[in-house]
Amino acid sequence: MLKTKKYHLWTIGCQMNEADSRHLASQLETIGFKSTPEPDNADLVVLNTCVVRQQAENKIYGRLGSLKTAKEKNPDLTIGLMGCMVGMKEAPTLKHRFPYVDVFMPPSDSTPLINYLERHHFLQELRNQEKSDRRLRDKIQDAKNLLPMNQRGNAVTAFVPIVLGCSHACTFCIIPYRRGVERSRRPNEILTEINTLVSQGIKEVMLLGQIVDRYGADLDQNESLSGLIRKIHEIDGLERIRFLTSHPNWMTDDLLYTVEELDKVCPHIEIPVQAGNNNVLANMRRGYTCEDYCKLIDRIRTIIPGATINTDIIVGFPNESHDQFNDTYQLVKDIEFDKIHISKYSTRPKTIATRKMIDDVTDDEKTERRNIIDEAQYEILERKNKSLLGQTLEVLVENKKKDRWFGRTMHNKLVFFDDPRNLLGKTIHVKIGKTSPYSLIGDPMN
Repeated sequence: MLKTKKYHLWTIGCQMNEADSRHLASQLETIGFKSTPEPDNADLVVLNTCVVRQQAENKIYGRLGSLKTAKEKNPDLTIGLMGCMVGMKEAPTLKHRFPYVDVFMPPSDSTPLINYLERHHFLQELRNQEKSDRRLRDKIQDAKNLLPMNQRGNAVTAFVPIVLGCSHACTFCIIPYRRGVERSRRPNEILTEINTLVSQGIKEVMLLGQIVDRYGADLDQNESLSGLIRKIHEIDGLERIRFLTSHPNWMTDDLLYTVEELDKVCPHIEIPVQAGNNNVLANMRRGYTCEDYCKLIDRIRTIIPGATINTDIIVGFPNESHDQFNDTYQLVKDIEFDKIHISKYSTRPKTIATRKMIDDVTDDEKTERRNIIDEAQYEILERKNKSLLGQTLEVLVENKKKDRWFGRTMHNKLVFFDDPRNLLGKTIHVKIGKTSPYSLIGDPMN
């Protein structure tokens, strides 16, 4: 009897990459592969890559170096590279640089790997195992036709891409060059996917897009994110809906009223500001001013009282002075975000900033600026979370970590608690007994 083939899938980057990896995993398992957490035990290793920041790209190079050694020891090992490093046009260059990689896959497109497996020895062994070419062909076709809706394990939440690519072209961003132009998926396809996910036990979906608010702008129908959310809200068995990432220019009052009106939609808004100075925002080509952004925050908090507001900030953008950075620091203090994703600016190939601007802020200065924002945010979150001490919060239980259950509130607060029962996927009430800036600990209420 032939041994089961194993795959190892390593993912870095955004939720879109997580969604792509889950889809690929489902395809591989459809044709008979089994997952392994150890790359040394795998017959197939796939790296799903991110190149939004240089730090992420460096990690991938390290992994590729290790895989080269593994390939030399085991020539039968198949290696796949997918995601933003491959992009829409980079495969020939990467093949020359990394000749030991067998398959290159653009973002959200695993077809090259399935085709490769169909042609090569993996599926020849499966063909012998199946004793029927027709059965194998059916499995392969099932894998190719599989929508990204099958979840491995006991997943409670799922990422659902609804807008692929981006056409906005901020000067710092590599995404349009690697994921292509903006494309909205058809609503019927999205609804079919979510219905299937719910039938598999999914309780919460996160709708994804580089600018998720622009959903439907490229479709010939009168579609919008708020309209799509209203359709998703009607799905029986689904408990929560989230969406990210928003752009200040495209967040409408209609969308905000939809969030406030529908009880399944979490009052959790991800809306990057990137900088708190108008000159820096203009250099980034963000299309709004700090004043515009602050007015939007006021509208969000008026329409959705108590809404959680998360943001992204880049420090050390080309020509960012100390005074301009201080404007960003003051914005953070004034708005009091619930979470900030802070990154140091790094040059990215083909972007406008790399081609036309000089990266003139030192790495030490970038690190110092990031730490200053981190410290300010720590104090804000410490105070905000302390206000929750003694409160009872509704938590959707997602999984266990070190034998302790964890889940999130509708406002995206991370909560840990102990309980001997199997509460996976359950919505329970937890009384908060201890707080920290980044998580809460409590006791479940019977």
